[in-house]
Amino acid sequence: MTQTQPSINYKTAPGHQVLAAAGKQALRPGGYTATEQLFAWANFQPGETVLELAASFGYSAIALAQRYGVRVVGVEKNPDSVARAQANIAAAGLTHQVQVIEGDIFHLDQLTEQFDYVLAEAILTMQSAAGKAKILAGIRDRLKSGGQFLSHELRAEDTHADAIHRDLSAAIRVNAAPLSEDGWMTACQQANLTVEHHAAGPMTLLNPGRIAKEEGVSTLLTIGWNMLTQPVLRQRILAMRETFMRHRDDLGYVVLTARKDT
Repeated sequence: MTQTQPSINYKTAPGHQVLAAAGKQALRPGGYTATEQLFAWANFQPGETVLELAASFGYSAIALAQRYGVRVVGVEKNPDSVARAQANIAAAGLTHQVQVIEGDIFHLDQLTEQFDYVLAEAILTMQSAAGKAKILAGIRDRLKSGGQFLSHELRAEDTHADAIHRDLSAAIRVNAAPLSEDGWMTACQQANLTVEHHAAGPMTLLNPGRIAKEEGVSTLLTIGWNMLTQPVLRQRILAMRETFMRHRDDLGYVVLTARKDT
């Protein structure tokens, strides 16, 4: 079994980078299952257009294009990730259908095209209230009339909101600010987006059974091996899992679709 090579500082790196370095593939709070629910609601049709925020290496954009026949434009801030995404798109033979460009999700007004869908997964959670509002306004502007915003985010019910915020930020090294299910819907409504579907469920990010089911036993074994052989990596992942378990009654995911009416 291959051990990952530490190209990041495991002590200080954001949680999603640590998990990716360990071999984790699904880096969303509800895993692939929650994203599948989102896509079922969307009911993509061939030829429709999707704007993906924080497209990273282009894997999900490529998968969307291959699976549904949609055209995808991804926005990614990191120029190295953009270069890698463009190489992945070319290798998949999809340069006519998928594009990942360098850009900032806070400045979506720099794009001129409007889209049938805007997809954002685990993006808004890391923003302040003002940041959420600015990005959501930009998302609405990039949607065609009748277009849909597709969202998959971290959910924290209000019972112990301050403790959850503090513990999450310490564990994942990012200033996480999740909302309750109602809070996410309100944020969309304040951006003049009409919520049409929504669902919530438990946090599954570090559930071994879910990892084995969604990503395969080989992925679970790879993560286990890397944790076993790299103490700092192990410490970070166990701290994240402990935080998720401590707040499991109030912490989870939310998925929703919201439509631009006019």
